[in-house]
Amino acid sequence: MCGIVGILGKSSVATDLVDALRRLEYRGYDSAGIATVESDHLERRRAEGKLKNLEKRLLSEPLAGRTGIGHTRWATHGRPTERNAHPHMTAEVSVVHNGIIENFRELRADLEKKGHVFDTDTDTEAVVHLISHHMQQGLSPVEAVRAALGELQGAFALGIIFAGHDDLMIAARQGSPLAIGHGSGEMYLGSDAIALAPFTDSITYLDEGDWAVMHRSGVEIYDRAGNRVDRPMVKSVASSLLVDKGNHRHFMAKEIHEQPEVISHTLANYIDMAAGQVRFPDLGIDLAKVSRLTISACGTAYYAGLVGKYWIEQFARVPVEIDIASELRYREAPLPEGGLAVFVSQSGETADTLATLRYCKAGGQRIASIVNVRTSTIARESHAALPTLAGPEIGVASTKAFTCQLSVLACLALALGRARGTISEAKEQEMVKALMEVPRHISSIIRNEQQFVAIAQELSKARDVLYLGRGTSYPIALEGALKLKEISYIHAEGYAAGELKHGPIALIDENVPVIVVAPEDALFEKTVSNMQEVAARGGKIILISDAPADKVSCSLAAHIEMPTSVSFTTPLLYAVPTQLLAYHTAVVMGTDVDQPRNLAKSVTVE
Repeated sequence: MCGIVGILGKSSVATDLVDALRRLEYRGYDSAGIATVESDHLERRRAEGKLKNLEKRLLSEPLAGRTGIGHTRWATHGRPTERNAHPHMTAEVSVVHNGIIENFRELRADLEKKGHVFDTDTDTEAVVHLISHHMQQGLSPVEAVRAALGELQGAFALGIIFAGHDDLMIAARQGSPLAIGHGSGEMYLGSDAIALAPFTDSITYLDEGDWAVMHRSGVEIYDRAGNRVDRPMVKSVASSLLVDKGNHRHFMAKEIHEQPEVISHTLANYIDMAAGQVRFPDLGIDLAKVSRLTISACGTAYYAGLVGKYWIEQFARVPVEIDIASELRYREAPLPEGGLAVFVSQSGETADTLATLRYCKAGGQRIASIVNVRTSTIARESHAALPTLAGPEIGVASTKAFTCQLSVLACLALALGRARGTISEAKEQEMVKALMEVPRHISSIIRNEQQFVAIAQELSKARDVLYLGRGTSYPIALEGALKLKEISYIHAEGYAAGELKHGPIALIDENVPVIVVAPEDALFEKTVSNMQEVAARGGKIILISDAPADKVSCSLAAHIEMPTSVSFTTPLLYAVPTQLLAYHTAVVMGTDVDQPRNLAKSVTVE
């Protein structure tokens, strides 16, 4: 995650911009920078590394201006150098950006043909030149941004200022959060209300697809279609020391909505977006010679590992042993010489996972850990730590940490496949492109969140719920059932769809909802036959699929329509509707969503 701030102030804003960035530094610390409007032109200061380096730069090279934007970066496109640091700018416009512009290569190529000269390796620079190009064609700043937004593909948050326009800032949000702060004759912009806490507690959160034209006197907000809209102003309880729910009722809801952003940054940590290739860190082992992988984890993290097993075996052709951490070491599993063991944990402190890590380490395995906390015990005791850039996850039921774990495992599968020669360079680029589209697809799912509320009303009446899936959709069915159990307290079970006739079908009647995770892939027709068996017994089918309803030839209680995607990425996408179903069902039932009974965020005892 990168941090974005903006201030339309009454006096010089440089110091306040840096102070606001300090509260967002947890979101990125590869580089930092600020830009301001000075009279009729733009000025900026940038520095590689942590924010303190920018502060030193500003002491020797102060920056004036009452209007400015700032950015603290976690590198996505381009190395973490000063040249690639934000803000990016031309003579007309300066931009800070959080997220991924999927079509930046096409935009860049077109703009270069029109005479624009690019100075960096970043996707963001395409946005800057695109807006500049429209302004050079005679459009006003607002008209130029409106035109540019219609050409951008991806998940992003933008803060934009303009030379010669001291009383103007434009913000845009698609997939990454943005908050606008209201002051007395001043206005503020931030990735999080935390950044704005010292300046104001009056906050307006932009909805998905919104863009806003800010002046010191106030703000005009427009939706994706360009219609003027009103968004409520709320009193924020954020402080610089607290993680805030923002405009969400629960932390879990906020964390579900953060997934386009955090997946973008997790993927960018392992992928060279410009080249369309995986850029995986050195694990201290020759990936081409790995004879077997051992994956171990607990709970939701175990289901992420199970998806990883499917991916790695399919694309890298390496056998994978996977087990729940509390079982693997107690069954005294034999470990291959020179093997690679991968441990998955959100907290990095899970007791069973840590104990199994030590068992595998003593057995001569090379240890890699996929963790959300870099300073955790599991990370420290691993030979290589693979971070998920999910940021703080407060809700006990894991959501964004899970999809970030999947993102790392997807990149690991591609890295292994390339090292072993089981996927070609062209195939790698195709799959990387599919991964880059995931944040945008998840944003589209979340935009249709209201449909889950009606389905949740019916689910809340059930005592038992079954989830079915095949292939990589089977672990997503398991995870969906776990989510529903965790926060709604409804009994739910996930099954491989092919196992339906081996027992679970006995449970089905008109009172049992059956949630089917079924992307239209090579296994779809087989899953349809299972659905028809459920329908014949009166089961209420809730289908999650990109296939049209007329392809299933049976009655559906509900059809959650999914975006069309490459089958490789469906686990990342299809996890989201199972999260939303569980969340809204729990809300209907009035349970404690963020702190469900008997559960803790990190299980540090056996």
